[in-house]
Amino acid sequence: MDSSPNTQQYAESPYFNAVFRMSELVQQRQTCPWLWSDAIYRWTRSGSEHEACLKILHEFTDKVIDERIDEREVKKRDQNKQRNSETTEEQEKDVFTRKKRLAFLDLLLEAYDKGDISRTGVREEVDTFMFEGHDTTAAGITWALYLLGRHPKMQQRVNEEVDTFFEQRSEKLTVEDMKELRYLECVIKESQRLFPSVPFFSRSTTEDCYLDGYFAPKGTAVGVSTIGLHRNPEVWSAPLDFNPDRFLPENSQGRHPFAFVPFSAGPRNCIGQRFAILEEKTILAYILRFFHVSSKQSFDEMKTCAELITRPKDGIFVSLCRRK
Repeated sequence: MDSSPNTQQYAESPYFNAVFRMSELVQQRQTCPWLWSDAIYRWTRSGSEHEACLKILHEFTDKVIDERIDEREVKKRDQNKQRNSETTEEQEKDVFTRKKRLAFLDLLLEAYDKGDISRTGVREEVDTFMFEGHDTTAAGITWALYLLGRHPKMQQRVNEEVDTFFEQRSEKLTVEDMKELRYLECVIKESQRLFPSVPFFSRSTTEDCYLDGYFAPKGTAVGVSTIGLHRNPEVWSAPLDFNPDRFLPENSQGRHPFAFVPFSAGPRNCIGQRFAILEEKTILAYILRFFHVSSKQSFDEMKTCAELITRPKDGIFVSLCRRK
């Protein structure tokens, strides 16, 4: 969004605390049917806290959006003043340069200017990226490091790919460059299969249908257990084995498109899935370039806590050793 709340330097950030507490409140409400009614929930102590946290989150997002709208208006006025004194070639060059540097929020506001999205829609998309776009990615990176720490042979394959990758490129990388880290992407996907960042989501049926023989009328809320699907032996052979080769192109042919849905699927899939994979690739590549990862925690010892995010209940313990 080209805006920083400085939560790593300012641990008492109201925004950071609101995000953290909101996650707890939503999870608590999901498991308490008597709190599902909005009319009842708003009169409870947790309901009041929920409203207070929501107010902080929305105010921060609205502030970021309003500031960017004002900045864009100032730039437009300045450009109109300069238009008469610049050549057509210089104007085209300036437009091209600006478009290359657009933040995601600017792209949303361009759609807003055209009437393709409402002001509320802009805020919802920004909230999605801000709220869902940090914890999920961090969890994905954590699980990938743990699994590589348990499987040194596969980590060696990643090391070889990463070493070759950086030998052939400068320090400044592009999105196109990151596509060359193919095996690392397989590792990330296999980590997401075993430990999907979002373990559960729900959808509403848009028409009457039958699900495994059960009638679900239009408007039915259907829960999807991502982690259950990804570990289903009818869909995946040896589902609890960590095997990134599953996602090599030759091994992915013929697989059902909805067998692997860490970012959901269809028209309601995650808007930030490509960005998330790119983030994970970049961070993991730099970590594995300089460090060897190992872990003594077995798969059976690892206790997961499936809240809004698939977390390790008691933390993950890995050792980082500087690579020679």
